[in-house]
Amino acid sequence: MNEIDVYNKLTEIFRDIFDDDSIEINSETSAADIEDWDSLEHINLISAVEKTFKMRFSMKQVSTMKNVGEMVSIILNASKK
Repeated sequence: MNEIDVYNKLTEIFRDIFDDDSIEINSETSAADIEDWDSLEHINLISAVEKTFKMRFSMKQVSTMKNVGEMVSIILNASKK
């Protein structure tokens, strides 16, 4: 799996979780960029990402993640293990 594959899958997840087919994400996308991204939707998003990529984020990763780029890095690192 490469970075483009991860972004494509994440785009699908974001569009599904936030029920908005117009969402386009990039490495700098954060909660401030998506209107409905609140704490509850963050939990739903993390859960969907973990399920899709068959991995688990640590609490530290979840609490320090600032944008989609950091999420992608964590996913890519997890897929190499």
